[in-house]
Amino acid sequence: MTAIAALGVGALAGCAPASGDDGGTASSGAALTIAKPDGAITTESHNPYLGDSSASKYGYAKVIFEPLALVNPTGDLGTTPWLAESVEWNDDYTELTVVPRSGVKWSDGEDFTGDDIVFTFDQFLEGRLADTSGLKYEGATVDGDRITLKFADSKYTAQSRVLHTPIVPKHIWQDIADPNTDPLTGEGLAVGTGPYVLDNWSTESVTLTANEDYWGGELAVPELHYVSYGDNAALTTALVSGEADWAQAFIPQIEESYLAADEDNHFLVSPTAGAGTLFMNLQAEPFDDVALRQALAWTIDRQAYVDIAREGASEAVWNVTGLGKLLEDEIQPEYKDQNYEVDVDKARQILTDAGYTWKSEKLIDPEGKPVSFSISVPAGWSDWNTEQALLAEELDEALGIEVKVDQPDWGGWDAARQEGTFQAIIHWLEDTGNAYGLYTSTMDPKWIVDGKAQFNFGRFDDPAVTEALNTYANAASEQERTDAVAVMQKAFVENVPAIPLGAHPLLGEYNTRNYVGWPTEDDQYASADPTQPGIVQVLTKLTPAN
Repeated sequence: MTAIAALGVGALAGCAPASGDDGGTASSGAALTIAKPDGAITTESHNPYLGDSSASKYGYAKVIFEPLALVNPTGDLGTTPWLAESVEWNDDYTELTVVPRSGVKWSDGEDFTGDDIVFTFDQFLEGRLADTSGLKYEGATVDGDRITLKFADSKYTAQSRVLHTPIVPKHIWQDIADPNTDPLTGEGLAVGTGPYVLDNWSTESVTLTANEDYWGGELAVPELHYVSYGDNAALTTALVSGEADWAQAFIPQIEESYLAADEDNHFLVSPTAGAGTLFMNLQAEPFDDVALRQALAWTIDRQAYVDIAREGASEAVWNVTGLGKLLEDEIQPEYKDQNYEVDVDKARQILTDAGYTWKSEKLIDPEGKPVSFSISVPAGWSDWNTEQALLAEELDEALGIEVKVDQPDWGGWDAARQEGTFQAIIHWLEDTGNAYGLYTSTMDPKWIVDGKAQFNFGRFDDPAVTEALNTYANAASEQERTDAVAVMQKAFVENVPAIPLGAHPLLGEYNTRNYVGWPTEDDQYASADPTQPGIVQVLTKLTPAN
């Protein structure tokens, strides 16, 4: 099956069609202040490829440099062409054919063309740019206005990595000696096709103004201010006072501390295909026994994780396959209605059948030893620290398991998860926008390199599952992927290598005092997280409030 996506400019931007002659202008409306809680950002750099550049840390790179298409990580998980008028993958996702959008200009007035797309990707081929996303790009062919980008392996599970690559202007970047390090602070270098252009940079804030020639049409918001506060508390104060308008942050007691302060304050939780997940060390006691893992799966209260640890900012994952609601279509028929629930009697029966007993209400393993283990999460990760306490209480009361709460610093936690010296941890998943993300994260030995794990922290290893993972990632048909996911789901259900708790969300706080058109729970055309590529789509949909 060939994947095709195409959309006209008018429908895309939700405004009048743009062209090179009648591009975007900005209204005289209020500026928007976009806030982060990351402390002072002291070094100026506008390079979109550098993760530690100020453009990446603040997030303003995404409104200057645009991608070929936007892949929605929530809602319908759909693809919206952006700098490309259409994007089309071949059957095995090793080739992407795009048609450059016409009538687009760079912010310095030069025309955007297909040469800019080819040049951008050829930088990886030539080694001018480090391939940090693992694109394995092999070159491009041009046929009229159609450009085909070729890759060494299937990008089915990494479509967003390709499509979200920032496209840069050839006429400027061809003269940059080292794109891997250049901060783009020289005069006239921070040139993009995006809706906003850099106006002023300081360590206190960054100002961008509307691109008067923006291809997407008139912009309601004339100016963006990016500000970084010292911590979440300072950011919350700024949001409540109206000093800041838009942010991505986990705010404790958000109803009382933010939403109740003003009826125009809003908070959007956008579930993704990933999940906050309990990983267990399958290579050591007590989790080398599948019966114990199964018992935990029937005891842990996922709704408590959502309601208490995440304060509603998540969505419980109950299906035995570990997949949440966004990926329901990939759940095999035999598992559609098979869901875990809190069933202590069932959990205790599983343990009894496996030779476990209880002594003074404490669980005793078949060898006669009390069952206990530690759960590790870095100190200060408040939501997951709360979940540690919940799990300790749940498992003690229901099964008589002593759970020790471990809250090391990041370095200690990171070393333990990589080296396999932990007993249990809570961690995120690789989010690929499909079922592959969960199963590669929990069962794929490819993540273990030189004895250190980047995912699959429990070190699950089954050749049949590994083959199914590789088939899914490289398949040329939906039937092949369906057959492969059936193998993965059966193994996941039977072995319980990990326990997903709740969908990992994208969060966004915003107010509607000056603008409407934001993503909502009923219309998640993008997330409300201003650090995501979809920010350009949101900005084109905003209109003045009445």
